[in-house]
Amino acid sequence: MSEYIKTFMADLKAKNPAEPEFHQAVQEVLDSLELVLEKHPEYRSAKIIERIVEPERVIMFRVPWLDDEGDVRVNRGFRIEMNSAIGPYKGGLRFHPSVNLGILKFLAFEQVFKNSLTTLPMGGGKGGSDFDPKGKTDNEVMRFCQSFMTELARHIGPNTDVPAGDIGVGGREIGYMFGQYKRLKNEFTGVLTGKSLNWGGSLIRPEATGYGCVYFASEMLSTKNQSLEGKICLVSGSGNVAQFTVEKILDLGGKVVTLSDSNGYIYDEKGIDREKLKFVMHLKNVKRGRISEYAEKYKEAVYSNIDSSLPANPLWNHKADCAFPSATQNEISGADAQNLIKNGVYVVAEGANMPTTLEGVEVFLDAKILYGPGKAANAGGVAVSGLEMTQNSMRLNWTRDEVDNRLRMIMHSIHKSCVSAADRFGTPGNYVNGANIAGFLKVADAMIDQGVV
Repeated sequence: MSEYIKTFMADLKAKNPAEPEFHQAVQEVLDSLELVLEKHPEYRSAKIIERIVEPERVIMFRVPWLDDEGDVRVNRGFRIEMNSAIGPYKGGLRFHPSVNLGILKFLAFEQVFKNSLTTLPMGGGKGGSDFDPKGKTDNEVMRFCQSFMTELARHIGPNTDVPAGDIGVGGREIGYMFGQYKRLKNEFTGVLTGKSLNWGGSLIRPEATGYGCVYFASEMLSTKNQSLEGKICLVSGSGNVAQFTVEKILDLGGKVVTLSDSNGYIYDEKGIDREKLKFVMHLKNVKRGRISEYAEKYKEAVYSNIDSSLPANPLWNHKADCAFPSATQNEISGADAQNLIKNGVYVVAEGANMPTTLEGVEVFLDAKILYGPGKAANAGGVAVSGLEMTQNSMRLNWTRDEVDNRLRMIMHSIHKSCVSAADRFGTPGNYVNGANIAGFLKVADAMIDQGVV
């Protein structure tokens, strides 16, 4: 690591204490950009790195709401508007007890590069609240969302900042927030993406992150003249991303043997077929139940609790060809990465945001496997959000096939950009460098063009 980056990281940690996820995200990008900064000193003299890690705006507010008992509850709301050099801020809202400033800054920082890679004109942002929708009634969720949007509405708009969903924010939450925005502004605009189809949503949007991740894995495999046909796949999570990752793997002939939630995971050696996937979708999307119920229904499956205090997650310790981490950040440790390699996994495509620790990333890069980092592999979700924005602006709805084809083309283009940038800077096959460099160059050049703002 160069002296410049060491000094920079020390200053960043001093200025942003107690934000380890943000430090990790910046460190990973800077490790790749060392190659660029040596060849292009103009980025250092324009202080692009110093500017790109500072959010253009950080919004933090209280969210008071009434529960069904009539008691007042108070949560924190956030919106990080990170970078608008190539377009309006774009990025999801996350409702989860773990949400804090550091996690949202890491997500917003990642989003800048991810959105740049999509080829669409979108800046990067992220937001959310420490509110937990689990266990809340629809009326409680509605009252919270209305209170949250009452403040957020001051700061967003179709040409300024267009939030979407993330963990804990699905169609229900987007609907309540959109309704409140419409009521406050007296206008029907594409201010949120992930909307229902009959009032401005896009076909393929719910599927997009999972589908796109599998398309990216297919692109990586194609460089070895292989496909997903017959491949055994490990998938973590059981929410939106995991569900549609499984669906697309099945479409392409692969076999999925694991799913998980925050309590534990199931291993089904026979594979999760379409009937079982339909059960999982009903279990998680309608009943809002636990993945352990899968093993109660399908006796051939084995359910195991996960102890987060242990150095390794047993989900990643099964024989397989491909892994699709689709749950949350830092779910694959260095020990997990070693277990994956030991068990024959040679393709990892990240459906979640930064699901692999820096130690795990090093293991994957040293083993020279096909490793697609989240900012490239899971960009399909925000790509189709961008397509939803386009459809809203044009007052048009595209067909399912049209959106799916555009998604495929975008994932193909992202893969091509990553390969090209990695080759250009002397690290062929390194998708981490490729994604970071390709995403950075577009944003950095736009920032230089627009002056010191």
